[in-house]
Amino acid sequence: MNKAKGFTLIEIMIVVAIIAVLAMVAMPAYNGQVRKGHRAAAQAVMMDLANKQQLYLQTARQYAATPADLNVTIPADVQRMYDLTIVAADGTPPTFTITATPKTGTSQEIDGPITLDQTGAKTPSDKW
Repeated sequence: MNKAKGFTLIEIMIVVAIIAVLAMVAMPAYNGQVRKGHRAAAQAVMMDLANKQQLYLQTARQYAATPADLNVTIPADVQRMYDLTIVAADGTPPTFTITATPKTGTSQEIDGPITLDQTGAKTPSDKW
């Protein structure tokens, strides 16, 4: 007597169900890690801008108003997810605030804007 070899439809459906459950658990965790990676890239650029602002202050006696003034090009992966702005205010002492605002329609919208100022204050503190 010949015995049939292979998988039954029930066995295949059980495997598909197990894979679906694993994907439902893994995808949100993966997306969260990707979001954290994009945020970390933006924060690194913001820290670089802040360091260059201090050097610019020593030579120009004021803070720069744009990344171009600091000879900094924002990386494409950061530009895709965030709009980076610098608000420089003259005064005694001069101040600046660097803000990374997530672009509409990106996964970063959940985070909201993050800021860094001349004192090194970072907001919101739970995102740094």
